[in-house]
Amino acid sequence: MKFLRDENLPAKLRFDFAPEHEVRTVQEMGWNGKKDGELLGLLTLYGFDALITVDRGLPHQQTLKRFPVTIFLLLAQNNKHQTLQPLVEKVKQSIDGMKPQGIESKSTFFLPSVIEIS
Repeated sequence: MKFLRDENLPAKLRFDFAPEHEVRTVQEMGWNGKKDGELLGLLTLYGFDALITVDRGLPHQQTLKRFPVTIFLLLAQNNKHQTLQPLVEKVKQSIDGMKPQGIESKSTFFLPSVIEIS
């Protein structure tokens, strides 16, 4: 699965998804400072399956039905790596639970949605 790590998350978090998933960063893509709507449009344009964020306002600010991506909203007390790291396993379990058995490609099974992970 191809994820984009929001700029409000620690850089180390991307390595917690490897090697099963590709994680790119907002900074790496050159999308620093983009507004949420523009960022979601870029996610779609560049073939990302999901956004990982701690931005609790995002689901309320955007009409998410317009974008065929899943947003994993990490609900934590802070955005430090050691706090968020245990949530990565929950994200992975969530992905595995959504993937039909025997199907290799996960991206075609995600509908526009927000999945809260706590």
